[in-house]
Amino acid sequence: MSADLLGLAGKHAIVWGGGFGMGERTAIRLAEAGARVAVVDMVAERAQAVAGAIGGDAVPIVADVTDEASVHAALAEAEGTLGPVDVMATVIGVGVWDQVIDMSLADFNKSILLNLTSFFLPAQAVARSLIRNGKPGAIACVSSVSGLTAAPNHAGYGAAKAGLINLVRTMADEWGHHGIRVNAAMPGSAATPRLVLNEEGRAAMNAAMKSKIPLGRAADPDELAKALLFLLSDLASYVTGHNLHVDGGWTSTFLMQAKGTGGPTQASVVNWPD
Repeated sequence: MSADLLGLAGKHAIVWGGGFGMGERTAIRLAEAGARVAVVDMVAERAQAVAGAIGGDAVPIVADVTDEASVHAALAEAEGTLGPVDVMATVIGVGVWDQVIDMSLADFNKSILLNLTSFFLPAQAVARSLIRNGKPGAIACVSSVSGLTAAPNHAGYGAAKAGLINLVRTMADEWGHHGIRVNAAMPGSAATPRLVLNEEGRAAMNAAMKSKIPLGRAADPDELAKALLFLLSDLASYVTGHNLHVDGGWTSTFLMQAKGTGGPTQASVVNWPD
């Protein structure tokens, strides 16, 4: 597929959470499509490694996407180096595992902050820049099947992702007349580096997913990156407010475990599935 067909050559892109997993692959895919990319991560070494792998004028930036001042500073740094941003993606998600009856308010609030606020602040900042500069643009994020179904043992994550899906629709509605498109890519289970440390771990994850997912395996991070690339590209020029299922058919089968039996029962914090 030619870069011309994607319409991203020469565009200025910012990837929030771009230093790891799906975010790293998204930054690389955007660069391969000809975009000039700012890689934002909370860990300097990760942002620098991805920007270094991309090469050229890729910009590594350190920021906390849950802090408004940090988001504004990161965007200013990106635009100061690359020019006004045209497209952005957030690839950020953290699950706090516990049943609702045992979940603390602090953990619930953490789920909202890390999975919903982490998109709201960057998207709002980039949309303001696009509108101020009179430019159309595209914004995309990663949602989750947990935002569509019950989310036993990770209710805060599910509630945040449900809110994210609705926020995407609302942003699309409010910003459409400015030429700004807003969409989400929705994975079910993804073999991210945090969850799968080696090929043995990937095989175990795929075995666990075989009975749940028609395609019989978890997604590779690059498959989500390509979905985000599509949503940010001219191939999706008439797509907005959409939650693109990139779940191997998971939601088409409605095989999520029910009645509070799914997922781990102990409280823990993991990156799932982003």
